[in-house]
Amino acid sequence: MNTRMENLGFTERILMEATLHEGLYLGRVISQSKDLYRVAMTDGELYAEVSGKMRHQAASVLEFPVVGDYVMVDRESDEKGNGIIHEILHRKSLFVRKAAGKTQKPQAVGANIDTVFLCMALNNDYNLRRLERYFAVALDSGAAPVIVLTKSDLCGNLEEKKMEVEKTVLGYDVLVTSAYVENGHEILKPYLSAGKTVAFIGSSGVGKSTLINRLLGEEAMETQGLRNDDKGRHTTTSRELFLLPEGGAVIDTPGMRELGIDHANIEESFEDISDLALQCRFHDCRHEKEPGCAIKEALEEGRLDRARYENYLKLKAENKYEGLSSRQIEDRKIKEMFGGKKEMKKLRKEFKSKNR
Repeated sequence: MNTRMENLGFTERILMEATLHEGLYLGRVISQSKDLYRVAMTDGELYAEVSGKMRHQAASVLEFPVVGDYVMVDRESDEKGNGIIHEILHRKSLFVRKAAGKTQKPQAVGANIDTVFLCMALNNDYNLRRLERYFAVALDSGAAPVIVLTKSDLCGNLEEKKMEVEKTVLGYDVLVTSAYVENGHEILKPYLSAGKTVAFIGSSGVGKSTLINRLLGEEAMETQGLRNDDKGRHTTTSRELFLLPEGGAVIDTPGMRELGIDHANIEESFEDISDLALQCRFHDCRHEKEPGCAIKEALEEGRLDRARYENYLKLKAENKYEGLSSRQIEDRKIKEMFGGKKEMKKLRKEFKSKNR
């Protein structure tokens, strides 16, 4: 397998699945502009649009291609017109947010991400409640979250804030970087390798583009300085996937100061609260006036931060999966990722027949 194919993430599994679609060519979506997609192929790039069948059958926006998707296209170049995307291969991860505005529809940020760097600056952007929100969505996406604290040069109490973040994300990696340190991006490199895809998620101006430029070894992303209020300026306006010279790929995303929840793993991201709930005297405790409530006791004794608990309740209320059984959640995810159990079983059967 050549280096370009490895960096695009064309693993043996992806290549095997691609063989199920005869007459079509494998590519990966690297950017999108409205209904037009830029797709990286084995030996170049082309512009493509979705087929009429896909457009007609899509039950939600999540069933359209997104940056990071592996897709099957009807041609290898667009010299004779735009390519047509006929299939989206199975996603191993999907980062979904609830779009801003009145519609509040789900919006896919990126697909097939191995590691998601949740970036938060250590200046006026620092916000633990927002980090909890990002963290819960990242855990549900299927990608491994890593917290990246940027602009450490602007922080006077670095160790204190780092400890606060570590307590919030319960054992997941927390990295500290600064754009003013020449090799500040080196700490990210252990998460990057051929065939791996990482994505940068965070508010506008936290330094995502600067870090990506350092990793790319060139000024591919426009960057801007701080505003008068010490917060960063918005730079990135669309999602885009870049191939890294030392292997792997990186997805940059527009800044998101607010991240609406459509899919989130609340119980794992607030594991400390979930564990406390198991200690309550009554299994259906509502943590209000019931006797023997472990959560209420922890709040009164200061072992559980009240702001964290209130944010937990807020995110649970927003979560699309709240109130569903584990089986219902599984069925809904299968529907969103594969189109339903019938389609998933059909694919498994095709895989088995191909490998006999």
